[in-house]
Amino acid sequence: MIDFLSDALNNLISPMILFFILGFISNLLKSDIEIPIQVSKALAIYFMIAIGFKGGVEISKTSVGADLFNSIIIALLIGITVPVIAFLILRFIGRLDNTNAGAIAAHYGSVSVVTFATAISFLNEKVFSFSGQMVGMMALMESPAIFVSILLVRLFNSEQISNLKSNMMDLLRESLFNASIVLLFGSLLIGLAVGEKGLTTVKPFLVDPFNGILCLFLLDMGMIAAQRITEFRQVGLFLGLFAILMPVINATFGNLLSRIFDLPDGDRFLFSVLAASSSYIAAPAAVRIAFPKANPSYYITMSLAITFPFNIIFGIPFYFYLTNWI
Repeated sequence: MIDFLSDALNNLISPMILFFILGFISNLLKSDIEIPIQVSKALAIYFMIAIGFKGGVEISKTSVGADLFNSIIIALLIGITVPVIAFLILRFIGRLDNTNAGAIAAHYGSVSVVTFATAISFLNEKVFSFSGQMVGMMALMESPAIFVSILLVRLFNSEQISNLKSNMMDLLRESLFNASIVLLFGSLLIGLAVGEKGLTTVKPFLVDPFNGILCLFLLDMGMIAAQRITEFRQVGLFLGLFAILMPVINATFGNLLSRIFDLPDGDRFLFSVLAASSSYIAAPAAVRIAFPKANPSYYITMSLAITFPFNIIFGIPFYFYLTNWI
């Protein structure tokens, strides 16, 4: 417990987290700080390229083995199991309708790239190693929850979702070929092709400024989260608690599952973070097509204004402590 409190405090006073808090507070104080939407999108693209490229380089240095196949199995199990658990809790304990339960489950079964990037920065500060293949696992976990959530809604609905068949190709395109997945996998393949020599060429751009640019991006995310926090009353007490407790449950599940497959500690920690994170980029785009009647103030507020700050500030050090404890 002492180690956890120490890690939590160190994480809280790290530059990246403090910039997130600065953005959050500045918005609550009605400051006129503003980051143009084009800059925000450029920062998001940078992180997906940097993470994917470095992951590809790391994979190029290792041989294909049991850990890779085990990681794929774990990623798929998490991507399938988490939305099922989330849907059942929301439907039968939270008493939500099928559509909103499915929309929220899709978000909590998918993953957050920024949370993953912050977790990598946390590991680097701890001088803790992890496998480059984890970048591929993150990209792999983007889509399965969306399809599982659609199947659950169809299973529990007495009537079919209108125009679902005609929208299936659009949904498939949004889920498998959205910008985040294309950039992550594409950059990973480039890193895999060029290897360590190629990384040396782009190191001044993709490696050295990573944490500094993360500070700027988290400043922006803090302001966005503060804007959404005003919608907390619409989410309600149960969904607010769900947005905090569900990540902890998912992280424990991901950690235990990766422990069963005897993965290295760094990979177990990252699987915990991926299982705990909630998507606010890929999932909303797909949910708009799959569940047009779902309430965005539920799933966006929960994912971005509650779960994301919780994971960034408190969750990451707790999941690291959990990894060491298990």
